[in-house]
Amino acid sequence: MSEGQKFQLGTIGALSLSVVSSVSIVICNKALISTLGFTFATTLTSWHLLVTFCSLHVALWMKMFEHKPFDPRAVMGFGILNGISIGLLNLSLGFNSVGFYQMTKLAIIPCTVLLETLFFRKKFSRKIQFSLSILLLGVGIATVTDLQLNMLGSVLSLLAVITTCVAQIMTNTIQKKFKVSSTQLLYQSCPYQAITLFVTGPFLDGLLTNQNVFAFKYTSQVVFFIVLSCLISVSVNFSTFLVIGKTSPVTYQVLGHLKTCLVLAFGYVLLRDPFNWRNILGIMVAVIGMVVYSYFCSIETQQKASETSTQLPQMKESENDPLIAVENGSGVLSDGGGGVQKTVAPVWNSNKDFQA
Repeated sequence: MSEGQKFQLGTIGALSLSVVSSVSIVICNKALISTLGFTFATTLTSWHLLVTFCSLHVALWMKMFEHKPFDPRAVMGFGILNGISIGLLNLSLGFNSVGFYQMTKLAIIPCTVLLETLFFRKKFSRKIQFSLSILLLGVGIATVTDLQLNMLGSVLSLLAVITTCVAQIMTNTIQKKFKVSSTQLLYQSCPYQAITLFVTGPFLDGLLTNQNVFAFKYTSQVVFFIVLSCLISVSVNFSTFLVIGKTSPVTYQVLGHLKTCLVLAFGYVLLRDPFNWRNILGIMVAVIGMVVYSYFCSIETQQKASETSTQLPQMKESENDPLIAVENGSGVLSDGGGGVQKTVAPVWNSNKDFQA
């Protein structure tokens, strides 16, 4: 099996794990919050991250992956930013209508595209933009019901979108820049995310629910669903980093909207949630957008692979050119007038370029 086939299988596995685990935890949390009345979402998320870190620590002790320390400031900033983005999304839901919150989630894709275009010079073809538009239209039809605006809620939503986009872009760039796996990055950033939410969670939940998480009556049923939710969250957190590392932040958001459609469908089938023609039409349009996006992505990936394969022979020919000599990263040029040689600084540094 070639490296390309292994990478494709790994990507498909990561996407499948992300979908299954995310839909499972949404159904579990819905039962915990709606049925059992445990409405402390931010505090629950901090417990998720704490259990994830403990699980990864056990995996490290069993030598299932290698610990690879890197820039501690980057890890701390990334972990805290992730924690803040989760808190802001919860606040956005608390201070806005459900419809406006869904619009906030929809805004993450165009915002990510904009940031990657401006700061990373990444180009998105018109076909990709068209397929994303179809997807967003479908999810909007299926999920957005009302758009009640207020100043505080709008500011919180804007901050939530920006921090979420930056955090997800950082997830991808950090893994590539420092050459760390999704597991290694998650293991090092988890404590900062957990501490951020563990400190702020009870305050935010109290602000949103007017209840104290420590005064809640924890029955055996509530404890069971909390433990189950925490165990599923290990898979959710791991697959999130894995998907973004193997694909891109935009693809992860597309996958997130697929999860939304699946949650709507499972909610109707399993929990008998209300379902109408708008939900059905929106899900159908969104699925069409996802299929078109996947098709165009695969076509562009194949085109890039063929371009790379055609450029390799040309690079080898240029390396064998006797007029060019490269040694230890510096070029040596002859002035043509005798034995005098001039050492020229390299135009690029190979190590730096491959690490970027």
